[in-house]
Amino acid sequence: MTFHEKWIEYDYNPFLLFDKNGKILSLNNEAQYLLGYTNVASLFELAITYANANTGFKTSFVDLEFGRFRFFALMIGYDNEDEIGLRLFQHPAFHYSEPLLKGDMVNIYALIDLCVSSNSIGTNINFTKELDPTLPELRIATENFIKLLNRVYSTHTTSENIKTKLYLKIGEYIKTEDKKYTLFSIEVVSDNVKKGKSSEIKILAEEMNIFVDFKDKSTILNIPLITE
Repeated sequence: MTFHEKWIEYDYNPFLLFDKNGKILSLNNEAQYLLGYTNVASLFELAITYANANTGFKTSFVDLEFGRFRFFALMIGYDNEDEIGLRLFQHPAFHYSEPLLKGDMVNIYALIDLCVSSNSIGTNINFTKELDPTLPELRIATENFIKLLNRVYSTHTTSENIKTKLYLKIGEYIKTEDKKYTLFSIEVVSDNVKKGKSSEIKILAEEMNIFVDFKDKSTILNIPLITE
């Protein structure tokens, strides 16, 4: 790999090169993570939509969000009809310069059980769990986390069934100046989600360095796995 190729590979901003039919010819490390939150067709459509009418490079300021990824601009470039490149410029929302070592060492399964128990009192909701059993004890601000997860459950309580899923985000992480931390997710799924509290949930989550992904039938908390 040349120095130029290494520079692109380790860029903080996603880069993708498409052929004329929308097939990916190459992409960097960050773009691979981005594809966990969107699809190739959507990104190719962005490239076509914002490209110059003629060959060349064009930068546009936009406001885009795909899961944990938030972008303020994109650049499109092509010099022939066979290839087109897309580079997306990230807001540095989840690149932290301060240590994340706040809170207590806790059993995350016990905290989930506590929240499920408190939200099931006086209801006929069927709560189920699908939990990866391999997570170790981790550091988290317990009181704030319970408040956040209870808020999430409160947006699902008009449903008859609520499923809680816990799993590692393979290959994904957040960075500090000298370390990176793997992410794990707690996903709350139901058939009916009230959207009115999404901004409140987002504010609570960001105070804890947690980013939230809102889907039609689920709310996903993506949390740094800190074991020190």
